[in-house]
Amino acid sequence: MTELSRTYVDECLRGDGGLAGAVARAELPPAFEEAWRARLLPRPWFLRASETAAFARDLKGLFDLLVSLPHRLFDGDLDRYTAEIGIGPALASLLRRGGSGVPATFGRADAYHDGTAYKLLEFNLGSEIGGLEMAVFNRGLLRVPEFAEFARVHRLGHVDIAARMAAVLRDRARPALSGGGEPVVGLIEGRGGVTLYGRMMRAAVEAMAEQGIDLRIGEIGDVRTGPDGKLALDGTPLDLVLRNFAASQLLEDPAGTEAAEPFFRAHEAGRTVLFTSLESGFYSNKSALALLTDPRWSGSFDADERALVDRVLPWSRTLHAAGASAGGAGSASHTPAASGLADLVDLCRERRERLILKPGAGYGGLDTFVGWECTDAEWDKALRIAVERGGHVAQERVVPRPEPVYDPVTGTVDSWIAALGIFLTDEGYAGAHARANRADGGAIVGLSSNPDTRMVGVFSHP
Repeated sequence: MTELSRTYVDECLRGDGGLAGAVARAELPPAFEEAWRARLLPRPWFLRASETAAFARDLKGLFDLLVSLPHRLFDGDLDRYTAEIGIGPALASLLRRGGSGVPATFGRADAYHDGTAYKLLEFNLGSEIGGLEMAVFNRGLLRVPEFAEFARVHRLGHVDIAARMAAVLRDRARPALSGGGEPVVGLIEGRGGVTLYGRMMRAAVEAMAEQGIDLRIGEIGDVRTGPDGKLALDGTPLDLVLRNFAASQLLEDPAGTEAAEPFFRAHEAGRTVLFTSLESGFYSNKSALALLTDPRWSGSFDADERALVDRVLPWSRTLHAAGASAGGAGSASHTPAASGLADLVDLCRERRERLILKPGAGYGGLDTFVGWECTDAEWDKALRIAVERGGHVAQERVVPRPEPVYDPVTGTVDSWIAALGIFLTDEGYAGAHARANRADGGAIVGLSSNPDTRMVGVFSHP
């Protein structure tokens, strides 16, 4: 645990309930209340500022490596690259649509701190990642006197995700602004998406309104093209569309790709900016990260780049024949061993207690198999399923550092673990939030797969 976490819990235990109940007493805007109040952890998470800043710099370096992979490893042949990481032709064609070849530096890295350093679990790239509204929580907590005093004494700070996002939106919308003032931004989901994610979207609207950004919610079928080529939502022209739909949603919708065409045309014409383009999906696939630790390609990176990969990425391999180069999980040298899918599956079978299987394009822990929570028979079945489906990634286990959390309702102190979401923009580190589970509550820390997962605001300290 960190010393500051222990200090916070000790003060909660010694105090009159003021600090312990700060989260419960924090005044939060109504949409945020509706979306997240019932799922908030009763304390924030603390990160060391210098360490987090260094990790964010590594993430920028890793982003640059990822977007270089098609040229670096496949001579610019995007078809070979997509085949290698398990992206099918239909999805690859869609990801190309409206792209510039240079995806926006925007995303959220999900990471664990293992007590020594940050380790990257996945790199979610593109504007559909959500989460910018968590800055509202930080601001609300700082208005509680007992927490404000704790923050003053321990020099706590935070980078406001919403403020950083507002700056990005203003900058990106500038070419499409028809006049001065602030841009009008559409937060656009796929068909049926507002029903599923409307509460979170309304919280995002609330957070951006505090930043002076007019954010409007809609679905892809609600948007029309005006006579001037500009997109409009309910008759209101949009300067920028903040894309909250994924390419996979478009493919699953029989009318999805057709409905998306006006967005691409308006973007290409400079009338309404699409942020971000779908091409981010070429690099957020977990199989792209697996290429970076695969010994077949180690000669394509210089010593500093290999050191960066070793520093932040756990051992990872994609379970399909094209990418089945084996090597010892956790080996610092990543020495190549016998090739072939059968060898890789055998290696994964032997190292069950050290591996987790994830779908390359999955999210929220869905369709994930946890080796150390499986029997040998269950793991063998999981490996067969992963090979049959294709695109699953085997990743070495990262054991997150547990932290104490005082529950003001029960008066108990329990150990929790957090999956940290580190946001990145062109300007670098753009804030963080976290998802947390009890340390004994299972390996997957995800709102979609574990109902006991809690959202957490993050503060940094010297």
